Amino acid sequence: MPDNETQGHSVTIFGITGIPEVQPGDQLGLLIASAASGQGSPLIQGDILVVTQKIISKAEGRLVNLSLISPSDFAIEFARHTGRDPRLVELVLRESKSIVRMDPDRGVIISETHHGFVCANAGIDQSNVPGEDVVCLLPEDSDASARRISDEIQESVGLSLPVIVSDTFGRAWREGHVNFAIGVSGMDPMTDYRGTRDAQGREMHVTTIAVADELAAAAELVQFKAIGVPVSVVRGYPFMTADPGYTPLIRERDRDMFR
Repeated sequence: MPDNETQGHSVTIFGITGIPEVQPGDQLGLLIASAASGQGSPLIQGDILVVTQKIISKAEGRLVNLSLISPSDFAIEFARHTGRDPRLVELVLRESKSIVRMDPDRGVIISETHHGFVCANAGIDQSNVPGEDVVCLLPEDSDASARRISDEIQESVGLSLPVIVSDTFGRAWREGHVNFAIGVSGMDPMTDYRGTRDAQGREMHVTTIAVADELAAAAELVQFKAIGVPVSVVRGYPFMTADPGYTPLIRERDRDMFR
Protein backbone atom coordinates (compact mmCIF):
# COMPACT_ATOMS: atom_id res chain seq x y z
CA MET A 1 0.00 0.00 0.00
CA PRO A 2 1.16 3.61 -0.55
CA ASP A 3 2.99 5.40 2.23
CA ASN A 4 0.33 8.08 2.66
CA GLU A 5 -3.42 8.02 3.15
CA THR A 6 -5.13 8.28 -0.27
CA GLN A 7 -8.69 8.95 0.86
CA GLY A 8 -9.81 12.30 -0.53
CA HIS A 9 -6.44 12.73 -2.22
CA SER A 10 -5.98 14.68 -5.47
CA VAL A 11 -3.35 14.22 -8.15
CA THR A 12 -2.16 16.85 -10.62
CA ILE A 13 -0.58 16.04 -13.99
CA PHE A 14 1.01 18.63 -16.27
CA GLY A 15 3.27 18.58 -19.28
CA ILE A 16 6.73 20.11 -19.54
CA THR A 17 7.19 22.30 -22.60
CA GLY A 18 10.28 23.95 -24.02
CA ILE A 19 12.46 20.84 -24.24
CA PRO A 20 14.61 21.29 -27.37
CA GLU A 21 14.99 18.64 -30.07
CA VAL A 22 16.95 15.91 -28.36
CA GLN A 23 20.31 14.89 -29.79
CA PRO A 24 22.45 11.79 -29.08
CA GLY A 25 24.40 12.30 -25.86
CA ASP A 26 22.02 14.86 -24.35
CA GLN A 27 21.50 14.65 -20.58
CA LEU A 28 17.73 14.45 -20.37
CA GLY A 29 17.59 15.06 -16.63
CA LEU A 30 19.23 18.46 -17.08
CA LEU A 31 16.97 19.37 -20.01
CA ILE A 32 13.84 18.35 -18.09
CA ALA A 33 14.75 20.21 -14.90
CA SER A 34 15.67 23.34 -16.86
CA ALA A 35 12.48 23.27 -18.95
CA ALA A 36 10.30 22.74 -15.87
CA SER A 37 11.83 25.80 -14.19
CA GLY A 38 11.62 27.76 -17.44
CA GLN A 39 7.86 27.31 -17.68
CA GLY A 40 7.35 28.41 -14.06
CA SER A 41 6.68 24.97 -12.59
CA PRO A 42 9.99 23.77 -11.10
CA LEU A 43 10.22 20.18 -9.97
CA ILE A 44 9.60 19.48 -6.28
CA GLN A 45 10.28 16.49 -4.05
CA GLY A 46 7.54 13.89 -4.44
CA ASP A 47 7.00 14.51 -8.17
CA ILE A 48 6.98 11.54 -10.53
CA LEU A 49 8.33 12.09 -14.04
CA VAL A 50 6.82 10.27 -17.01
CA VAL A 51 9.20 10.44 -19.97
CA THR A 52 8.28 9.15 -23.40
CA GLN A 53 10.53 6.48 -24.84
CA LYS A 54 11.16 8.44 -28.04
CA ILE A 55 13.33 11.18 -26.53
CA ILE A 56 15.25 8.63 -24.48
CA SER A 57 16.02 6.58 -27.56
CA LYS A 58 17.14 9.73 -29.37
CA ALA A 59 19.44 10.72 -26.50
CA GLU A 60 20.88 7.20 -26.38
CA GLY A 61 21.46 7.07 -30.13
CA ARG A 62 18.94 4.29 -30.70
CA LEU A 63 18.22 5.48 -34.23
CA VAL A 64 18.85 3.27 -37.25
CA ASN A 65 19.03 4.23 -40.92
CA LEU A 66 17.31 1.50 -42.89
CA SER A 67 19.78 1.98 -45.72
CA LEU A 68 22.28 0.11 -43.52
CA ILE A 69 20.02 -2.94 -43.09
CA SER A 70 20.35 -5.93 -45.42
CA PRO A 71 17.11 -7.91 -45.26
CA SER A 72 17.11 -11.70 -45.05
CA ASP A 73 15.27 -13.88 -47.55
CA PHE A 74 12.54 -14.42 -44.95
CA ALA A 75 12.08 -10.66 -44.45
CA ILE A 76 11.97 -10.10 -48.21
CA GLU A 77 9.33 -12.78 -48.66
CA PHE A 78 7.15 -11.49 -45.81
CA ALA A 79 7.47 -7.92 -47.10
CA ARG A 80 6.54 -9.03 -50.63
CA HIS A 81 3.19 -10.33 -49.41
CA THR A 82 2.44 -7.29 -47.29
CA GLY A 83 3.89 -4.35 -49.17
CA ARG A 84 6.08 -3.43 -46.22
CA ASP A 85 9.69 -2.35 -46.34
CA PRO A 86 11.77 -5.56 -46.09
CA ARG A 87 14.51 -3.66 -44.26
CA LEU A 88 12.04 -2.71 -41.54
CA VAL A 89 10.78 -6.29 -41.32
CA GLU A 90 14.37 -7.46 -40.91
CA LEU A 91 15.00 -4.95 -38.12
CA VAL A 92 11.83 -6.07 -36.32
CA LEU A 93 13.09 -9.65 -36.46
CA ARG A 94 16.49 -8.64 -35.09
CA GLU A 95 14.94 -6.70 -32.21
CA SER A 96 12.67 -9.61 -31.25
CA LYS A 97 13.35 -12.35 -28.75
CA SER A 98 10.51 -14.36 -30.25
CA ILE A 99 7.65 -13.92 -32.69
CA VAL A 100 4.22 -14.25 -31.11
CA ARG A 101 2.18 -13.88 -34.30
CA MET A 102 2.62 -12.77 -37.88
CA ASP A 103 -0.33 -11.72 -40.05
CA PRO A 104 0.86 -11.44 -43.66
CA ASP A 105 -2.55 -10.23 -44.84
CA ARG A 106 -2.24 -7.09 -42.71
CA GLY A 107 1.53 -6.94 -42.43
CA VAL A 108 1.39 -7.16 -38.63
CA ILE A 109 4.16 -8.69 -36.54
CA ILE A 110 3.52 -9.18 -32.83
CA SER A 111 6.76 -10.00 -31.09
CA GLU A 112 8.35 -10.35 -27.69
CA THR A 113 11.25 -7.95 -27.40
CA HIS A 114 14.50 -8.77 -25.65
CA HIS A 115 13.12 -6.83 -22.66
CA GLY A 116 10.09 -9.13 -22.43
CA PHE A 117 7.53 -6.67 -23.86
CA VAL A 118 4.90 -8.12 -26.18
CA CYS A 119 4.05 -5.48 -28.74
CA ALA A 120 3.72 -4.71 -32.44
CA ASN A 121 6.90 -4.52 -34.52
CA ALA A 122 9.22 -4.91 -31.51
CA GLY A 123 8.40 -1.34 -30.52
CA ILE A 124 10.15 0.12 -33.59
CA ASP A 125 8.69 3.48 -34.54
CA GLN A 126 9.06 5.88 -37.46
CA SER A 127 6.93 8.76 -36.17
CA ASN A 128 8.56 12.01 -35.02
CA VAL A 129 11.96 10.83 -36.20
CA PRO A 130 13.98 13.06 -38.56
CA GLY A 131 15.06 11.42 -41.80
CA GLU A 132 13.00 9.52 -44.35
CA ASP A 133 14.64 6.14 -43.75
CA VAL A 134 15.42 6.54 -40.04
CA VAL A 135 13.57 4.53 -37.39
CA CYS A 136 13.69 4.55 -33.61
CA LEU A 137 14.37 1.48 -31.48
CA LEU A 138 13.46 0.95 -27.84
CA PRO A 139 16.18 1.72 -25.27
CA GLU A 140 18.46 -1.25 -24.65
CA ASP A 141 17.77 -1.11 -20.88
CA SER A 142 14.81 1.13 -20.13
CA ASP A 143 15.15 0.76 -16.35
CA ALA A 144 18.74 1.99 -16.62
CA SER A 145 17.49 4.87 -18.76
CA ALA A 146 15.01 5.84 -16.03
CA ARG A 147 17.72 5.65 -13.36
CA ARG A 148 20.05 7.78 -15.44
CA ILE A 149 17.46 10.56 -15.75
CA SER A 150 16.74 10.36 -12.02
CA ASP A 151 20.46 10.56 -11.21
CA GLU A 152 20.91 13.60 -13.48
CA ILE A 153 18.05 15.39 -11.77
CA GLN A 154 19.51 14.53 -8.38
CA GLU A 155 22.85 16.00 -9.44
CA SER A 156 21.37 19.14 -11.01
CA VAL A 157 18.62 20.19 -8.58
CA GLY A 158 19.10 17.89 -5.57
CA LEU A 159 15.79 16.05 -5.89
CA SER A 160 15.31 12.29 -5.77
CA LEU A 161 12.39 11.64 -8.13
CA PRO A 162 10.90 8.44 -9.54
CA VAL A 163 10.97 8.21 -13.32
CA ILE A 164 8.65 6.18 -15.56
CA VAL A 165 9.58 5.54 -19.19
CA SER A 166 6.42 5.27 -21.28
CA ASP A 167 5.56 3.88 -24.70
CA THR A 168 2.33 3.30 -26.61
CA PHE A 169 1.10 -0.28 -26.93
CA GLY A 170 -2.07 -2.01 -28.03
CA ARG A 171 -3.98 -4.18 -25.57
CA ALA A 172 -5.41 -7.68 -25.58
CA TRP A 173 -9.22 -7.75 -25.42
CA ARG A 174 -9.63 -4.05 -26.29
CA GLU A 175 -9.36 -1.62 -29.20
CA GLY A 176 -7.21 1.49 -29.05
CA HIS A 177 -3.76 2.19 -27.71
CA VAL A 178 -2.60 3.46 -24.33
CA ASN A 179 0.71 4.35 -22.80
CA PHE A 180 2.42 1.67 -20.73
CA ALA A 181 5.43 1.81 -18.42
CA ILE A 182 8.45 0.16 -20.07
CA GLY A 183 11.00 1.45 -17.58
CA VAL A 184 10.71 2.40 -13.91
CA SER A 185 13.10 3.84 -11.34
CA GLY A 186 12.57 4.90 -7.74
CA MET A 187 9.07 3.53 -7.14
CA ASP A 188 7.19 0.26 -6.88
CA PRO A 189 5.33 -0.18 -10.20
CA MET A 190 2.62 -2.21 -8.47
CA THR A 191 0.27 -1.63 -5.57
CA ASP A 192 -0.59 -4.91 -3.86
CA TYR A 193 -3.99 -5.07 -2.16
CA ARG A 194 -3.77 -8.77 -1.30
CA GLY A 195 -4.49 -9.35 2.36
CA THR A 196 -6.45 -6.11 2.72
CA ARG A 197 -10.24 -5.87 3.10
CA ASP A 198 -12.70 -4.58 0.54
CA ALA A 199 -15.66 -2.30 1.36
CA GLN A 200 -17.70 -5.34 2.45
CA GLY A 201 -14.94 -6.62 4.70
CA ARG A 202 -13.88 -9.51 2.44
CA GLU A 203 -10.19 -10.23 2.23
CA MET A 204 -8.71 -9.65 -1.24
CA HIS A 205 -6.50 -12.41 -2.56
CA VAL A 206 -5.51 -11.49 -6.14
CA THR A 207 -5.82 -7.73 -6.64
CA THR A 208 -2.65 -5.93 -7.63
CA ILE A 209 -2.80 -2.63 -9.51
CA ALA A 210 -0.21 -1.72 -12.14
CA VAL A 211 0.14 1.87 -10.95
CA ALA A 212 3.12 2.61 -13.20
CA ASP A 213 0.98 1.73 -16.22
CA GLU A 214 -1.90 3.80 -14.87
CA LEU A 215 0.35 6.82 -14.37
CA ALA A 216 1.90 6.38 -17.82
CA ALA A 217 -1.55 6.27 -19.41
CA ALA A 218 -2.82 9.27 -17.45
CA ALA A 219 0.31 11.27 -18.26
CA GLU A 220 -0.25 10.78 -22.00
CA LEU A 221 -3.36 12.96 -21.74
CA VAL A 222 -1.14 16.04 -21.34
CA GLN A 223 1.80 15.01 -23.52
CA PHE A 224 0.29 15.41 -26.99
CA LYS A 225 2.83 13.54 -29.13
CA ALA A 226 2.14 15.61 -32.23
CA ILE A 227 3.08 18.96 -30.65
CA GLY A 228 6.19 18.01 -28.75
CA VAL A 229 5.41 17.56 -25.05
CA PRO A 230 7.48 14.44 -24.31
CA VAL A 231 7.60 14.72 -20.50
CA SER A 232 4.94 15.14 -17.86
CA VAL A 233 4.93 15.51 -14.11
CA VAL A 234 2.61 13.61 -11.78
CA ARG A 235 2.29 15.60 -8.57
CA GLY A 236 0.59 14.37 -5.43
CA TYR A 237 0.54 10.62 -6.02
CA PRO A 238 1.66 8.76 -2.85
CA PHE A 239 3.98 6.18 -4.37
CA MET A 240 5.90 3.45 -2.59
CA THR A 241 9.67 3.96 -2.76
CA ALA A 242 11.33 0.88 -4.25
CA ASP A 243 13.43 -0.02 -7.26
CA PRO A 244 12.43 -3.36 -8.83
CA GLY A 245 12.18 -1.79 -12.29
CA TYR A 246 9.51 -2.82 -14.77
CA THR A 247 9.92 -6.58 -14.20
CA PRO A 248 6.90 -6.98 -11.86
CA LEU A 249 4.70 -5.72 -14.71
CA ILE A 250 5.70 -8.56 -17.05
CA ARG A 251 3.47 -11.62 -16.90
CA GLU A 252 5.38 -14.88 -16.85
CA ARG A 253 5.00 -16.89 -20.05
CA ASP A 254 3.43 -19.91 -18.33
CA ARG A 255 0.66 -17.61 -17.01
CA ASP A 256 0.13 -15.78 -20.31
CA MET A 257 -2.97 -17.18 -22.03
CA PHE A 258 -2.24 -15.23 -25.22
CA ARG A 259 1.03 -17.05 -26.03
